[in-house]
Amino acid sequence: MNTDPIADYLTRLRNAIKANHRIVEIPSSKIKKEITRVLHEKGYIQSYRFDNSSVQGTIKIALKYNPSTKQSAIVNLERISKPGLRKYVHFENLPRVLNGLGVAILSTSQGVMTEKEAKGLNIGGEVLCYVY
Repeated sequence: MNTDPIADYLTRLRNAIKANHRIVEIPSSKIKKEITRVLHEKGYIQSYRFDNSSVQGTIKIALKYNPSTKQSAIVNLERISKPGLRKYVHFENLPRVLNGLGVAILSTSQGVMTEKEAKGLNIGGEVLCYVY
């Protein structure tokens, strides 16, 4: 039993990037699927596929690397809200990551989205992680 599935998801991505893997396979859940969708929309991962052949299912993520420098598109993944200490923000206090170069992924009443999308809708929520 995993107490923090989002932290496990981010750690698997981080480890695959450090090992220069092209594809990483992660156990699936609804929140992980939504975080993967946001990462793909923002250009941090190349592609993804959901495999529902088993009971839980898996997410296969193709990581994105710069062709000339072989450096990953994701420099850092940082978990913010943890099970022991949740971090909620009002829409007026939404965080900016690297002065707007990175993204903060939020879980809101409207679904999982970036801080820029949440600011446009004037809604706050739980800050899941920072990606840059």
